[in-house]
Amino acid sequence: MTDDRYTVISADCHAGADLLDYKPYLEKRYHDDFDVWAATYVNPHEDLLADSADRNWNSRRRLAELEADGIVAEVIFPNTIPPFFPSGSLMAPPPGAEDFRRRWAGLRAHNRWLADFCAAAPGRRAGVFQILLGDVEEAVEEVRWAASAGLKGGLMLPGTPPGSGLPELYSRTYDPLWAACAELGVPVNHHAGSASPPLGEEPAARAVFMVETTWFSHRALWHLVFGGAFRRHPELRLVLTEQGSGWIPGVLGMLDYYHGRLVAAASGADTAESKFGAGLAAGMGVPPSEVWRDNCFVGASFMRPHEVALRERIGVDKIMWGSDYPHDEGTFPYTREALRFACAGVPRAELAAVLGGNAARVYGFDLALLDAVAAKVGPTVTELAEPLRTPPPDATSPVFARGASLRVW
Repeated sequence: MTDDRYTVISADCHAGADLLDYKPYLEKRYHDDFDVWAATYVNPHEDLLADSADRNWNSRRRLAELEADGIVAEVIFPNTIPPFFPSGSLMAPPPGAEDFRRRWAGLRAHNRWLADFCAAAPGRRAGVFQILLGDVEEAVEEVRWAASAGLKGGLMLPGTPPGSGLPELYSRTYDPLWAACAELGVPVNHHAGSASPPLGEEPAARAVFMVETTWFSHRALWHLVFGGAFRRHPELRLVLTEQGSGWIPGVLGMLDYYHGRLVAAASGADTAESKFGAGLAAGMGVPPSEVWRDNCFVGASFMRPHEVALRERIGVDKIMWGSDYPHDEGTFPYTREALRFACAGVPRAELAAVLGGNAARVYGFDLALLDAVAAKVGPTVTELAEPLRTPPPDATSPVFARGASLRVW
């Protein structure tokens, strides 16, 4: 931060190319298939058909709107439809054997487009690249390519929802992937939505999805912890993004409880419970809360007041605020108001870490470069210290919603 302004990095933004603009980034052997697919594809997402859709790929518009909102840099997750996908890749079910190779080609096209998009704003964007888990060797190759291409946002880890046919994330099948990320300093990001099983389209199914989707996303934490990934790869870093943060203290307490209980049972009498803890202590090492302290972070999108109040229990050095631009649940164009609503009264050093310092450390942003931009556009210290009593009447972000101060998960 500067003397009187915060340097704000959004740890959760979304972007992608317009559908036809992906073609030049595809391997030529897929061009004919792409033409056939694109000619009949109907985009299911209204926000990608609206006049505002170009926020996903219009670099100048994006920079201008983020700066107007007080944000100087961003971590970019995917948003638009990559080639050969039925919908956005975050929510698409895992591919079957018949379309696995084409989907991989589509994700590689997105990753290469993203590298160019980030290069168009040097030092201002950290792109999160995509992989599929069905071919670990190929995933490792993409990790190495992305690191060499400067995609500092790291890897987006797909989910393994029930019924996917993929090994669970605790499986040692993925050890070569964790090893490559640890070796190259590549953060592993797990975003909400990518781990939920299909539920259908009935009204009840959609409501159940909203209730359950964050829980399915959280599973990556305890799968990797109990699976021992961090013990075998101590440099591995996991970031859980856009899945809330108020659940973290309670879940860490629960995971510590099970860890302690099962480890103790495994070293005692031959009981039914002792079998559940067999090998756990040797496999994962320290309790889950210590793994969180040493290896994990939260991309805390549009933090709400009750989450900010839990910051010490979560770990002030673990929290990276995000705007979720350009989604309508994000804070744009009311980021300053959202920060006043949630964060007024937070000590200056703590807020500077949450708004930018932590993200700079995790994703490798140059704060000296960003401070120079923030000196012109960043929100002032005085401004964010003033509580916001009344939210903007047309704001659509949940940050301004009343109630729901207790998170179960």
